[in-house]
Amino acid sequence: MFRRRHSHMRPICCPPHVMPTQVAPAQISPTQEVVRTNIFNTIVPHIHPVHTTTVNRHVFHHRHYYPQTYSQVNEYYQTSRQCGDPRNPNPNCFPIPRRFGF
Repeated sequence: MFRRRHSHMRPICCPPHVMPTQVAPAQISPTQEVVRTNIFNTIVPHIHPVHTTTVNRHVFHHRHYYPQTYSQVNEYYQTSRQCGDPRNPNPNCFPIPRRFGF
């Protein structure tokens, strides 16, 4: 069914024929962009004028004092009642107890 290969037999090789080199059409890739940056430094002066006004604020603090003096007054009162005869006294003549002695 299958042919058996004998291990003692080697294949026959012929020397290769080298053909002349051929040139294929060029393969063109998309263009790469290279950015080259040049930096130019320029100084632009900015002037910011400032004016300072000094305000001298004078604050008056008014302090009010109320000195106080004291005095004393002594008051004296008298009452007079006509009580009549000691043997027949007037019933309205007896002293009425009051607060503060008036």
